[in-house]
Amino acid sequence: MCVLGKDKLLELIEKYRCIYPFDLNLLDGDSYVLTVKNETTLQYLEHRNLISNEIVFTPPGYVAHLTAKSKYGRAGLSFLNAAKVHSGFVGRLALELVNLSNDRSPITIKRGDPLMHIEFITRIGEPSPYIGEYQFQYMTDEEIRMYIPIL
Repeated sequence: MCVLGKDKLLELIEKYRCIYPFDLNLLDGDSYVLTVKNETTLQYLEHRNLISNEIVFTPPGYVAHLTAKSKYGRAGLSFLNAAKVHSGFVGRLALELVNLSNDRSPITIKRGDPLMHIEFITRIGEPSPYIGEYQFQYMTDEEIRMYIPIL
């Protein structure tokens, strides 16, 4: 298994539309930075699911891993869900956060704020594409139709 470098990540995005919409300015080293779909304020100890603005598709020969931007960890946000995107998954990601700030103040994440790094990793062996209930989550019918020919 190996993390894709920037050049290979760009090829993957162009071939399979792995990140949509895609913004070249959000490439960060060997990862892409996913942004937030809607502004959200989390009160102290509040748990919320934030939805990525981008649709993510992980082709069957890959898995993806997520890491939160350190800016939010320093502010007191903790990222709760598993940091893996299954091969074959298509949809917007639900990013589970809780506000654990030391000063117990609210934290606001604005629409379009960069929140989460996603890295694509090659896999060895037969893929087991995702077939769960969250396939196509938070996507419109039009967006789903965009991915049917790729799948």
